[in-house]
Amino acid sequence: MTCPTPLGTGVKTKIAFCEVMAGRDPAAGVLIQVPPHKGYATLTFDLHNLHTYSEEQVRAKRAFTRYTATIGVLTTDNTLISRAVVQSEFRAAPDLVDRVGGGAGPGGVKAVAPTGTEPITISIPEGEPTVSLLGEKLTVERMDGSATYSQAGRPIAVVSNVMLEYRPGPPPKPPKPPTKRR
Repeated sequence: MTCPTPLGTGVKTKIAFCEVMAGRDPAAGVLIQVPPHKGYATLTFDLHNLHTYSEEQVRAKRAFTRYTATIGVLTTDNTLISRAVVQSEFRAAPDLVDRVGGGAGPGGVKAVAPTGTEPITISIPEGEPTVSLLGEKLTVERMDGSATYSQAGRPIAVVSNVMLEYRPGPPPKPPKPPTKRR
């Protein structure tokens, strides 16, 4: 997997999280190489929303946020294979999947963290060497209103635990021995 925008590693879970950005170019997405395979390959991953954590909002009981993120799983020629959606709500710190290390916050954690988990399973057709995860849109509902985001380059969701299962294709045929000339 090639993650152009890694979020970081979970402090407790030690899971690597990768941001999925909005965009239209599959080459700019999270790229997953699919080895030659016979039949469908099965791609699985956990899809999360991305929350900006504020201890002050939690204490003031104003931290409620509902997220709905939609991403696409595409071939490199921009053909949509499937979509995946995660919806989750945040109210307090236990709603986070984990805090992510490497930030300037207390304990060295980042202000952003994954929240909500939706297990996703996608079938990848035979012959596809690479798939891309690209963000489509994010709807954020708060106590003061809602907004939808889809502009290129904006984080839409987060993925983790990316796995690929497949049946290997047949081995390449050995080269034919050169014919003798008379």
